[in-house]
Amino acid sequence: MTPPTPVVTMHIGELAEKTGLSLRTIRHYDEIGLLKASGRTDGGFRLYTQDDQGRLMLIRRMKPLGFSLDEMTALLKIIDTLPTGGADAPQTAVRRELDDFIAQTVERRQKLQDQLGMADEFLALLRAQ
Repeated sequence: MTPPTPVVTMHIGELAEKTGLSLRTIRHYDEIGLLKASGRTDGGFRLYTQDDQGRLMLIRRMKPLGFSLDEMTALLKIIDTLPTGGADAPQTAVRRELDDFIAQTVERRQKLQDQLGMADEFLALLRAQ
């Protein structure tokens, strides 16, 4: 029997460096329950896994789209409860909730794209002066 592969962990500083988020932000997310550390050292320092890093990157990608902390929490709960049956799994209420988030994300992305287009037009006008 093969022994289980040990889980690789990192301290908060390494996680901050890998994600581009501040220590303060990561600590805040821990305090409000958005991203709990997977463990602690004997000295009480937070330890994070690759899964935690992936979860934090998901959170980070939601920020520019204007999702609130409550919406982020709701989405993470949805993701945590999704059936693992893949694309052939029957539609569930959880899947419909995820589809709602997808639709919101598409809409928010379009708004950002429209704003970027206006910024490009503005730059063109300024450069033409």
